[in-house]
Amino acid sequence: MAREFDLIVYGATGFTGRLVAEYLAQAGVERWAMAGRSADKLAAVRDAIGAPADLPLVIADADDPASLRALAERTEVVLTTVGPYQLYGSALVAACVAAGTAYADLCGEPGWMRAMIDAHDAEAKRTGARIVFSCGFDSIPFDLGVLTLQECAIAKHGHPAPRVKGRVRAMQGGFSGGTAASLRATLAAAARDPGLLARLADPFALTPGFSGPHQPSGLIPQFDTHLNAWTAPFIMAPINTKNVHRTNLLIGHRYGADFVYDEMVVVPGLGDLGRVAAEALAKVNPLKGDKGPKPGEGPSKEERESGHYDLLFAGLMPDGTRMDAVVTGDRDPGYGSTSKMIAETARLLAEIEGDGGVWTPGALFGAALRDRLQARAGLSFTAG
Repeated sequence: MAREFDLIVYGATGFTGRLVAEYLAQAGVERWAMAGRSADKLAAVRDAIGAPADLPLVIADADDPASLRALAERTEVVLTTVGPYQLYGSALVAACVAAGTAYADLCGEPGWMRAMIDAHDAEAKRTGARIVFSCGFDSIPFDLGVLTLQECAIAKHGHPAPRVKGRVRAMQGGFSGGTAASLRATLAAAARDPGLLARLADPFALTPGFSGPHQPSGLIPQFDTHLNAWTAPFIMAPINTKNVHRTNLLIGHRYGADFVYDEMVVVPGLGDLGRVAAEALAKVNPLKGDKGPKPGEGPSKEERESGHYDLLFAGLMPDGTRMDAVVTGDRDPGYGSTSKMIAETARLLAEIEGDGGVWTPGALFGAALRDRLQARAGLSFTAG
């Protein structure tokens, strides 16, 4: 029997959730609903974004598991922007797994993600629930960027690139307040559980049963001879690299069991100027102080639309040749681009079938999601 909705946006009154809801309303999506704790706030958002006056509103609360179960049972897909997920997401994942409901989030919390894999992967496979984490800037552009590069390498050389460097060449716009809150929650959890630190430092934390070769730490500024530029640590690398390795595991190690991958930020300038800039960037702590948006806050429409990013993936082949893939986005990464990416991921979940389990976007969708994001979400992928 068909469910009442194809898609429910849970957290629609938050800043990013509202952007997602507005995107869906403008796209003319049917059979969807908005969910949150307050009917009045949901109704206000519905009016403000120009959604139909009869768009259904669903009341659900992270502290009320029964309401989450009822939500999951009414829809094919739950899209949630309610984080930090380690604080507010566990009951919703459990509800979706039990109901066989697909789930998409913006999680960048590897400790919690591994706990959910251990707790729910087997049951999700049984019920058919497709649980998909990290459906925003972390980690779709990186996950699909590596996938694009490796597809090209296999087509041209007959085998994947055993070494890939992910490099952020340009980025206008910051990370979301929710991302910062998630990072703070992760650090607080690690302080309470020292064992979590080892998992956070493990590049293969999301690949239970498999541990590959040594990976670069990405924690120290360095001169990249292949790019002829200085590079500095990238704050999202610890989650992105783990997701890329999980994708490789889930697709049968198509990148190779010896695959090595890291991510860093390219620093403009050469010589001493580049070195100094890289060292300064490495010392920046985005979690320190009260700067930046708090959860529920974010940049203006003009700021979101003026944002962009440019990511390079350099594949080093055994014969010494190099292949590149480039991913670009036409909005700021933390809000404008992220809201479009998770919306289209959830729509794709509602439209196609697939096996249950805890997935990455790259492993579950592959080229289908890449094509969709190019057509609808302002991303571009090139390789050669």
